[in-house]
Amino acid sequence: MAKIQFLGATGTTTGSKFLFEHNGFKILIDCGLFQGLKQLRLRNWAKFPINPAEIDAVALTHAHIDHTGYLPRIVKTGFSGKVYSTKSTADLGKIMLLDSAHLQEEDAKWANKKGFSKHSEALPLYDKKDAEAAIQLFHPLPYEHTEQLTENISIRFRDAGHILGSAFIIVEWKAENGEKKKLVFSGDIGRPATPILRDPSLITEADFMVIESTYGNRLHGEEHPKVDLARIIRESATRQGVLLIPSFSVGRTQALLYTIRELEETEEIPPLPIFVDSPMASRATKVFKKNWSDHDLESALLEVRGTDIFRTRNLKFTDTTKESMALNDFRGPGIIISASGMLSGGRILHHLANKMPHPLTTILFIGYQAKGTRGRAILEGAESVKIHGNRVAVKAHIENISGFSAHADYQEIFAWLRGFEKKPKQTFVVHGEQEYSESMAEKLNANGFKAMVPEYCQTVELV
Repeated sequence: MAKIQFLGATGTTTGSKFLFEHNGFKILIDCGLFQGLKQLRLRNWAKFPINPAEIDAVALTHAHIDHTGYLPRIVKTGFSGKVYSTKSTADLGKIMLLDSAHLQEEDAKWANKKGFSKHSEALPLYDKKDAEAAIQLFHPLPYEHTEQLTENISIRFRDAGHILGSAFIIVEWKAENGEKKKLVFSGDIGRPATPILRDPSLITEADFMVIESTYGNRLHGEEHPKVDLARIIRESATRQGVLLIPSFSVGRTQALLYTIRELEETEEIPPLPIFVDSPMASRATKVFKKNWSDHDLESALLEVRGTDIFRTRNLKFTDTTKESMALNDFRGPGIIISASGMLSGGRILHHLANKMPHPLTTILFIGYQAKGTRGRAILEGAESVKIHGNRVAVKAHIENISGFSAHADYQEIFAWLRGFEKKPKQTFVVHGEQEYSESMAEKLNANGFKAMVPEYCQTVELV
């Protein structure tokens, strides 16, 4: 009997973890960190619902921390099997897990130094040693390759178009009656015509499907995000202020640099100083340049013609702490791009504390801000937010462009679903805030897909 247990990304966009089991073999699809609301973050510290030593394998849809960031924790507590992913996900995952471990350690040190932890000694969820142990377990697979995990279970990756290396995971198994069954995990579904990446692969059939719903009841809008980005950059430059952009180091930052380069070439914006203040973004950009086989044809053609697609006219990657701290004295005009994208940690918090109280500063959000994050609070009009134990006033201009999101909106998801010649028997709607998942499930049911929104830790038999 095959079954699936939902260990994350239920009623939230974070903590993606789905345990597939057949005849005693357990494979965990994604191993993400919970982020945002405190009640969710506490799940990272709670005892895992199953013994990690009993998990036979892990398969990752892509490298973002909400899909990979819990991996060092299960390794720390007993998991020792293979971690399957695409090559680009393995390359990016190594960078992200080490960075995550570093942030865990630094946040614990900072909490102890400033005394704002409620514990006598704040400890990291995991450390660099745990991350390195997890990295050793990576087992990269090419797209479209069928990997036989057992005599009756196999997995295959197909391009999801979300970030470099992102994949739909297809799990196939042989049921007791000898019939073959197929379960598709969407991970995060990318958008059509996204810079650098290929469009999401179409899938024609499945018996069961687990699908994301980050934008389950919202649309990105028809206007190209370049238009709004150009306007915001020009207005910030006119004010002679700093444009501060919180951005995921992997995927979003590269797409942003690609677009700013285009705007400079067409002279729609002035060639401002641009600082990418994220060592991880610097390393990730090198991975993007190395893995050209995962790029779309347009990007490859530009490189063949001699264009560095990520190089603006006045670009500086600030890798060292000293270089990052020097930006405290930078008052603009110019752009600082820094991680994390949802303001959950990293250098962006120091820039917020330094620059958010100044009216000449502009803060531009270009990605989804989960409930309970600082980014969500700022977007919803908070007059101040807590950073490193202190309240920081929000005096900056606040802007938001959803069109840079790497997540398909619900119309784009339904365009992708049109590829199904045979609809799944059951579709499970995950990776969305509760109201968005429920809205997505309603739309699916109205269009002939039998859909449900699972609860946290719920187990469903696949029959």
